[in-house]
Amino acid sequence: MKKIRIGTRSSELACWQAQKVSEKLLNLGYSTELVKISSKGDIVLDKPLYEIGVVGLFTKTLDIALLNGEVDIVVHSLKDVPTQLPKGIIQAAVLERGSVQDIVALHPSVDQIDERGKVATSSLRRRAQWLNKYPNAEITDLRGNVNLRMQKLAESNWNGAIFAKAGLERINILPEKYKEIDWMVPAPAQGAVMVACLDQHEELKRICALINHEDTMKCVKIEREFLRKLEGGCTAPIGAYACVNANEEVVFKGCVLSIDGKEKITVEQKIKINNIEGFGETCAEIILNKGGKALMADIKAALKK
Repeated sequence: MKKIRIGTRSSELACWQAQKVSEKLLNLGYSTELVKISSKGDIVLDKPLYEIGVVGLFTKTLDIALLNGEVDIVVHSLKDVPTQLPKGIIQAAVLERGSVQDIVALHPSVDQIDERGKVATSSLRRRAQWLNKYPNAEITDLRGNVNLRMQKLAESNWNGAIFAKAGLERINILPEKYKEIDWMVPAPAQGAVMVACLDQHEELKRICALINHEDTMKCVKIEREFLRKLEGGCTAPIGAYACVNANEEVVFKGCVLSIDGKEKITVEQKIKINNIEGFGETCAEIILNKGGKALMADIKAALKK
């Protein structure tokens, strides 16, 4: 196999993820090259994500480069990837997952956030869950890569900002002052890195399969199946998390909330790991039958305004 060209966004975190894939391929004896490509999500920073038409926002440019033969594989944060991949592109591998935890990074002058604190996030999921727990809080929008968001926090009058812990850990900018949000359900596939390639490229599919982490792949498959059944794009206030316990069971927790956080519908289920086919859809059906169908319709109508 010739040198494998790895397509990546140009942010520090995206390059870290691509470099991790590169290292795994190098360890298998394959030569690699990183190809940096800017996405619309990196360029348009003056609007909330849900106002831009967010599905595929961070992945589309890389997918086009892959389809055009400019790169051989692309690396994505799997939580940014639409549940329906472009025709001709497949998920070739998922790396072992990092932390799924959301954290609130505190402003340098703040030691604690009270129920009325001002908190920044661009995620509707984080916004809705925070408001569900702290209805009197003030939420402000925050865009940019993680480095820029941390800088904006330091220069702001906010009490804190919400981040995925994995992203800050991976590029060594996890602040000293932060609180883990152990009650917040993460985004589907949060903390997971995905490798995509062309379906027609059998050799690359075989190579990528060598770096796939089976348990992570099964868990994120359930979470994304849950998301797809609810018909929620990457922006909808939907949380989903599956993990494998010591009894070889997959334990799943999912939720959907109204945008203002006032309504919340949850599901918690577990199943043996060898019976997971359709499990994500089953969990989504539970949500839909508990009032989720009407709630999802309200969310879609609100996002179209």
